[in-house]
Order: sequence, then structure tokens, then C-alpha cells
Amino acid sequence: MNMAEALNLGCLCRTLNPERLRERLETDPSLQGMVAGLAATHPHLFSASAVFLDPAIRATLGQAIRAIERVIALPAYQQLALAKAPEIARHAFGPAGVFMGYDFHLGADGPRLIEINTNAGGALLNAALARAHRECCEPMQGLMDASTDLAPLDQRFVDMFRTEWRAQRGTQPLRSVLIIDDAPLTQYLAPEFALARQLFLRHGITAAVADARELQWKDGALWHPALPAGQPVELVYNRLTDFSLSEPAHADLRSAYVAGAVVVTPHPRAHALYADKRNLITLGDDALLASWDISAEDRRILQATIPQTERVTAEHADALWARRRQLFFKPVAGYGAKAAYRGDKLTRGVWSDILAGDFVAQALVPPSERLVDVDGVATRLKLDLRAYTYRSQVQLLAARTYTGQTTNFRTAGGGFSPVVVLPALDGRLSPPLSTVPSSDSPCAGAAGTAC
Repeated sequence: MNMAEALNLGCLCRTLNPERLRERLETDPSLQGMVAGLAATHPHLFSASAVFLDPAIRATLGQAIRAIERVIALPAYQQLALAKAPEIARHAFGPAGVFMGYDFHLGADGPRLIEINTNAGGALLNAALARAHRECCEPMQGLMDASTDLAPLDQRFVDMFRTEWRAQRGTQPLRSVLIIDDAPLTQYLAPEFALARQLFLRHGITAAVADARELQWKDGALWHPALPAGQPVELVYNRLTDFSLSEPAHADLRSAYVAGAVVVTPHPRAHALYADKRNLITLGDDALLASWDISAEDRRILQATIPQTERVTAEHADALWARRRQLFFKPVAGYGAKAAYRGDKLTRGVWSDILAGDFVAQALVPPSERLVDVDGVATRLKLDLRAYTYRSQVQLLAARTYTGQTTNFRTAGGGFSPVVVLPALDGRLSPPLSTVPSSDSPCAGAAGTAC
């Protein structure tokens, strides 16, 4: 057991001060009341406990992400991925896609990639949460990850959007960003849309949160009433789960995108290349990668990181059912763990739905755990790890703690958790849990709730 594992399973210390989180989220008068609103509607969105990570694991995550993106950049890979994608994914305007999310479980043999998401939510919320945790407790500062400077994150996020803009528009100045979803104010992460809007405004970019169904394609430009009169939509921060823009309500956005009249990020091509679950089959096919002259080191990293994934077909139905307890089933174009099933929980009825749908089967990788204090009771929660990335570079690590089959934000004591990467230490640890900081440590503060 290394230090990070020992702390995750033995440290009940809470390092979140709600007032610090309020200050970090409500940075403008327009954002006032956000924390109170979240407490009422999202009581389990934020965890009061950080998740600890070994520095070697962080290094492995970075290596895996870079290896994956080197493969995805290959013409042979793109030809294979786009052959099964909608026609709209063949448009390549230059942008890479903002806020890529790589989700991992920390298995006994290291991190294992569960999926890739092209519109990963939560980065702005997690940045605020990480800052609030880090500011909480002076006794914990020696354990905080000094190599991850949270201060420049806002600038990096804005620079990311400007890079997307320049990739398609060159030196033209970016004047406006529209943050879109269907009925955005009703979406679960709607507060993050408000944070994104305020981030752009602080950096001199006109921004608005808007309903994608109200976009209008006319006179060679895309328009929305949320922007000032006479101001066309220049860049769309796309939070839709209609990844191919195929729904009739998004026809105007689709027309403008195909015409190259608006910069859209993330976009259909990114989803086809990264987030289609069938791509995990390709990324794990060592013989195929070898035929593409992928380096032995990259292939080793991918074999160690990507669980075996296969297509669910009627021809292999009996064999898959027999092995179901070792498998996790996911829809090819799924997101947010919707219609995803652990094989050991399957009923015959659900299995029939899986066979009738378009699914992959992935080798089951049990998540690691985090011990947290829930109303005075030490409780083990599952955890997964998300790396928010841009162009193969990790911008922010965050964790999600939960109970049940998948992440759900309904677990007391769970939710988004900041990741603390520990300093590099020599050797492995096998300490009794009594030597690990607990809710009685200085960072727990009064009543063991916050510093």
C-alpha cells in the first residue's frame, strides 16, 4: 500500500469550508446565491473530502493520454473511426475540442481507462472546489500538489477557447461565445454554464447561455436573441448530447456548422474520433496498432491502460452472457452512464435490450475506494478519476465518489472531490490506520466538519 492508498482508506479528514467554496463560486454579483441553490437542488454535488493520488499514477495517466492521442492523430485510425461515423464527422475545420474528459478507475495494477468524453462537464466547478479545499487547512499544505498551480487555470481555459477559434479563424479576434444546451437552465450542471459565461466576460469576450433550439441560420450567419442585436454567433461552446447534431431542433446549428460559418467546440468529429465506445476496441488491438507502426512503448502503455473491449453481437451472445459477471456493458454513443450495466446485475430482460441495441462489452475494472465521514459514520465510497485535457495535456484532475453501479451525485458524503497528488516518496507503506490523519486531525476543525 502506498501513501495515497493509505490516506484514501484511512483518512476521515474533511478539508472543505463551505464559505471558501461560496467565495470561489460566487465571484460576481450575477452568481450570488449559487451555493445556496446548489445545496437545495444538488446536495451531493461536492464532497467535503479530497482524494489522494500517487505521483506515479499521475505520470501514468499523462503517458496514456498522450499515447492515445498519438494513435488518434494517425490517418489510418481516423479512416477506420470515421467509416462508422455520421457524415457530419468528416468535416475537419481545425478545432480539437475543449474539455476532453478521460475517465479512469484505479485498479490493483494501475489506472484503467473506462471511457473518453468529448463534452466532459464539471471542470469549472472542480477548479473552484479544488481552490476551496486547498485554502482550507494550513496543516495540509505540505501534502498539497505544488506542481499543479490552480491560479492560472482560468486563463488556461480561456486560452483554450481562443486556440480553438484561431484553429479555424486565424488572426481574427474572438468577440462572442454562446454556451448552448437544450433548455440550459434546467440542466443538472446549469450552474457551470453561468460560471463559463462569467469567465468569458471577465476576459473581455461577450458571452451568453442559450437554448440551442432557438438558434437561427440566416443570411450566411448563425444568430441567437441572447446576444446583442447585430452580433452573430462566432463560437459555440457546445454542451449538447446530440453529438452528430442530427435532431431536427438543431438543424440551424447543423447548417451553420457544415457551412463553416460558426466555430463549434466540441464538435461531431471529436466525438467520432474519441468518444465512440467502439474506438476502445481499436485502441486495445495490439496487432492492429503494430501494423500501424505504433511504437512498442506506446503499445505497452495502451495494453496496460485500456481494458479489453469487444462489440456485443448476436453471434457472441451466449459467450458474453456466460462471462457477464466479468464485463460491463455500455451503449456505443452513451454518456453519463446512461443505459450502462454491470454484467453481474443483468436481468434477462435488460440483456434482450442490450442485444437489440448497439453496445460494447468492457472487461470489468472495479473502482478503488475512499473512506469518508457520513454523519459520524466511516463509510467506504467508490471513486473514479477524471482528467480534463486539451490537446493531450492534462489541465485538471478531479474525482467523483459514489455508491451504486455508476457515478450518480446522489450519495451522501460523495460527489466531486479534488485530487491531491502527493509528493514523491521512496518505498511502500504499510502503516496501521491509527497513524493516518483522521477526523481528529487539525484540518478537521471544530466538530470535525471543516477547517
